[in-house]
Amino acid sequence: MLDTTPLTTAVDRFADRLRAAPQSRLQRGAAAEGLALARELSVRAQRLEEPGREARIMPDAGVFVVADQLAVAGHDLAQALRAACAPERGTAPSVAAGLDEAVGLVEAAVGRAGL
Repeated sequence: MLDTTPLTTAVDRFADRLRAAPQSRLQRGAAAEGLALARELSVRAQRLEEPGREARIMPDAGVFVVADQLAVAGHDLAQALRAACAPERGTAPSVAAGLDEAVGLVEAAVGRAGL
């Protein structure tokens, strides 16, 4: 089974930082950065779960909800990655690479958000 702990840890830390950020920081771009990341992680999870189907885009529910949206999207992607590596499906190198890439996306978003 694929260990997705690096992804869930990074996502949870960013979500916690967003929850702790003042409204002014959220409105200056931190929430937008979190939402963009949540949308990207959500699309990646949907592609794994339903290949060939058009991805649904996560709505903008406001600056005070983005941390929860990010946490849900990140954990959904982690689950989709684990499922893609289930014993009956075999471990695809591209799935492990997708995990590393997702962790990198989170780390880059944290830097851009200034948190």
